[in-house]
Amino acid sequence: MRRSFEKLKLPSGFSRDPRVVMRATIGVLLAANLIAAFTALRPVGGSAEQLEMEVARGKDQIVQKQVAIKRLQFLASKIEQAKSAGDHFMDTYFMSRRTTSSTIMEELMKAAKESGIKPKGDAFTFEPVEGSDSLSMMTIAANYEGNYTDLLEFVNRLDRSQRFLILENLSAQPMAGAGANAPLDVRIKLDTFVREDPNAR
Repeated sequence: MRRSFEKLKLPSGFSRDPRVVMRATIGVLLAANLIAAFTALRPVGGSAEQLEMEVARGKDQIVQKQVAIKRLQFLASKIEQAKSAGDHFMDTYFMSRRTTSSTIMEELMKAAKESGIKPKGDAFTFEPVEGSDSLSMMTIAANYEGNYTDLLEFVNRLDRSQRFLILENLSAQPMAGAGANAPLDVRIKLDTFVREDPNAR
């Protein structure tokens, strides 16, 4: 036995004593067994329970993100609907400045004629709307003559107008020197919003 070990060519620094070699071999095998046992008990990446917990946590995060995405999609659709409704409202009730004056005046003349009240002059002005580059306010000051019933019919027709008209002020008083059945001297102030044409600037 000693002769066979002596025949082995070991690197320099290694002992030729068989007991030392056997101890080293046993130590290496023991270390390998310890590493194998540690790997089996605590595998790389965690135990099976830890991995299951990580998978469950990942699934929960995916569900939460899916819910958040659906909520964002819902909010985006609502914002788009609100924008579409706003654009529709603007197009329907707010006219372009180039056509507002003639359209509003024609509508006032038609309402006065159908209600039996007599127009006695009008004027209008435009003022910018604070905080908006695309809107202006048109103010109409108009005078009329008629009885109380005609005035009510006229105001009722303005209220049913397809235009966005705001009745800012209305005053009516009997005309001086016309007797007990004197017609009313009516003064109305109306406001409406108009869209500015960006190409006109």
